[in-house]
Amino acid sequence: MCKVGMVSLGCPKNLVDSEVMLGILAHHGYELTPRADEAEILIVNTCGFIEPAKRESIDTILEMAEYKKSGSARRLVVAGCLAERYRQEILQDIPEVDFVIGTNELEQVLEACAADGRRQSAAGPRAPYLYHEFTPRVLSTPAHTAYVKIAEGCDHPCSFCVIPQMRGRFRSRRPESVIREVENLAQQGVCEITLIGQDTTSYGEDLGLRNGLAMLLRDLGKIPELVWLRALYYYPNRVSDTLIEAVAQTPKACKYFDIPLQHASRSVLKSMRRGSSGERFLRLLTRIRTAIPNATLRTSLIVGFPAETDQDFRVLLDFVRAAEFDRLGVFLYSNEETSASCGLAGQVPARVARRRQHKLMALQRRISRWKLRALIGQSLPVLVEGRSPETDLLYQGRLESQAPEIDGQVLINDFEGTEPQPGEFRWATITAAGDYDVVARLEARTYAERAAPARSHTTAPLLVQIQTPGPAGLVNGHALSGLQA
Repeated sequence: MCKVGMVSLGCPKNLVDSEVMLGILAHHGYELTPRADEAEILIVNTCGFIEPAKRESIDTILEMAEYKKSGSARRLVVAGCLAERYRQEILQDIPEVDFVIGTNELEQVLEACAADGRRQSAAGPRAPYLYHEFTPRVLSTPAHTAYVKIAEGCDHPCSFCVIPQMRGRFRSRRPESVIREVENLAQQGVCEITLIGQDTTSYGEDLGLRNGLAMLLRDLGKIPELVWLRALYYYPNRVSDTLIEAVAQTPKACKYFDIPLQHASRSVLKSMRRGSSGERFLRLLTRIRTAIPNATLRTSLIVGFPAETDQDFRVLLDFVRAAEFDRLGVFLYSNEETSASCGLAGQVPARVARRRQHKLMALQRRISRWKLRALIGQSLPVLVEGRSPETDLLYQGRLESQAPEIDGQVLINDFEGTEPQPGEFRWATITAAGDYDVVARLEARTYAERAAPARSHTTAPLLVQIQTPGPAGLVNGHALSGLQA
């Protein structure tokens, strides 16, 4: 069977789709390779959420197309959000592309790789797709951590967002399916699970479940082999006291809330079709911190939304100053042509939006710095991830407050006892802090009386994380690619 290589771009939800396609191909005998020049079939799983992501996806497609001239590639397949959104344009404008797969057509990857002859896409509309616990999947993450998608699509009407157009209506996996998948992963050595969905707080509503995410967290928290469990992302007006209580009372649930708020000005939020206000958001944060004093709070914000005034931005600055988030990402508004906000009056000049972004991130950098410095001298559990890619003199890991691939890291420059191993939980004393990372000395004592066993199932060698800086240096978006030239 021929060799297949893949580049996966964008968010963890897209990464899971890539793992599903890899699993289907491996199950049917295809050989997976990390080398683009060796691959006979190349697949690019694209992101098409905002303009920078679209540009990166197109650049990657063109880069992989070159291997049809200089490498072994004879077929180029484009999948994902960009393919869903611009199917015909891709086939028309990039002649090197042989097949296009939309977001509901993951199982068509077999047809795409086996087909020969004329360029094409899957025929006819497809029913909304959602994988389950029996779907073949090849994990690309380190052996100790994995993403589990619990829902797909979105029903929120946010005016700036085109995800519902690409991913469809919100739909949940059944709880027993999620639980069985997590149990299987845990038995194979995964000790950290990140539940993902466009809005995990709506989980189960379409199945008639009330407080579905809270129930799921409590059930998954009973799996013995798991150590850390977290969910991304929480929609602000769906964060209930029941959910907060479930996180507080489930020891394995990370006390971590990623709540994309997008803005704090009442008028901007209204134009965004999100409603609410900075005052209501502050009350929500207070509810969380009252119930869980050590909770980590993260959000993402958009600057430069149409008609955002200087006064609106001052409201946002004041809100961030008062909220004191642990983590914060700031994105420039992207005027997507099929979004409801496209063409709104009062377009903000790019230079103004960038200035606001830099000012907001400068404020957050100061907040992050003093919060991390407050950790110096404390002994905290750390998940070891291995040697630093920057230097063999350092190891790296993460605190419970640091989600994989999103937040900062723990840089380990000294250790007691045995050499740190990936997937190991150890206590560490924080010795120094920067703007987003901390330095620590690893202690001999373990946090969990277990060692992560070797993963028994297939692992993809081709999806190695490449971190790309987000706004103002924060890592907010990632291109994941293990394809090596």
